Amino acid sequence: MPDSRPNVLLMHAHDLGRHLGCYGVDIETPRIDALASEGALFERHFASAPQCSPSRGSLMTGRAPHVNGLMGLAHGDWELHDDERILPQYLSDAGYETHLFGLQHISQDTDRLGYDYVHSEGNLYPGVSPTVHQANRGRNVASVVESFLAKSAYEAPFFASVGFFECHRVEERNGRYGFDAGYYRADDPESVRPLPYLPGRRGIRHDLGEMHGMVYALDEAVGSVLDALARAGLVEETLVVFTTEHGIAFPRAKGTCYDAGIEAALAIRYPGVVDAGRRYDDLVSNVDVLPTVLELVGEECPAGLGGRSVAGLIADGVGGYDERDRIFAEMTWHDTYNPVRAIRTNRYKYIRNFWHLPTVYLPADVFASESGREVREAYGLPFRQYEELYDLRDAPREDDNVAHEPRYRDARRELSAQLLEWMNGTDDPLLDGPVVPGDYDEIRSWPHDPS
Repeated sequence: MPDSRPNVLLMHAHDLGRHLGCYGVDIETPRIDALASEGALFERHFASAPQCSPSRGSLMTGRAPHVNGLMGLAHGDWELHDDERILPQYLSDAGYETHLFGLQHISQDTDRLGYDYVHSEGNLYPGVSPTVHQANRGRNVASVVESFLAKSAYEAPFFASVGFFECHRVEERNGRYGFDAGYYRADDPESVRPLPYLPGRRGIRHDLGEMHGMVYALDEAVGSVLDALARAGLVEETLVVFTTEHGIAFPRAKGTCYDAGIEAALAIRYPGVVDAGRRYDDLVSNVDVLPTVLELVGEECPAGLGGRSVAGLIADGVGGYDERDRIFAEMTWHDTYNPVRAIRTNRYKYIRNFWHLPTVYLPADVFASESGREVREAYGLPFRQYEELYDLRDAPREDDNVAHEPRYRDARRELSAQLLEWMNGTDDPLLDGPVVPGDYDEIRSWPHDPS
């Protein structure tokens, strides 16, 4: 390990999943691919939740959403518990100067996050209007970061959280949610490779082609930031992490605990410490990112985290490595109540649903998209079963629920018991009954005075 602590540059994108060239997708993302080739790329990195705020909360706290309190969207009356600490606060205690660029989307009170400097307005909500998210487009966020690095206006070491808007959908004409094709360069729908878990219908291809424009813009923004880091002469002394919070905004992805919903990119570069050009297929959760960063900068991990460091896997001389044999995922509230808990192992995915729910939940932006219109009738009914079990060896697309097949009885019982043990051990409030929303007091209020 180097004698001095590195700067930490954390770049994170919206609704991207692993839709990148370095993950075998038919799309050109040369700058992110190059970053991955210069460090460690995790091929089975999963989010704690298939939605924005809860997953980002886990990334920043190292704890599951129902543990840190962020069980729904931060702009929808959900907040981290008052005593919850996040990555910039840990690094600030270690002497880092902390900076926020672009989106954060984990708290309505930016001051509560404890950054020394906030460089972006409107950093909470990604917005659904093309004008709302203007400041957080990749090129604009990258420009602010470039100016920061060019002026050397910081006291090393620094921590910079850089949040890009792409690839979040926006509300367009007639209530449709798309990818702002009037601003981004879309691909021809006929040229894109269909998603393996959805039918290759026109509306789905149309949306996918539009989303590619956002991916290209994101890739260029990441490249601009990395170029600015190089011009500042900071490549060798900077730990760079690139990730995203959950799967793409398509049916059976965002808002679901299927792999397409919880898959997330993760690339880590630290020259001379993290082995370059390595790809890892270990199971990794985004609650593991915080302890990994702390260990790589030489700080002790606090007690009570749900994550575990993977620094010992990707770097020499930084301690041991405790390999995972399972990861957990969850969802409670988004734009509606969707209480789900899940466990994934190398072979199986077990999902427990705790409410009367449609076959596939579609978040509002997906429901009102061209893709959503192609499938929403089929996905609306009948209600999904309370238990889902998928043998990922035989059904990697999670399209064959074997929860009630006799030959899978033992696997179902074992995974169900492990999931319950985790929920009990983490005091999951869902075990006590339905979880009320953050605005429950307002719902219960009765302003009419009969007198």
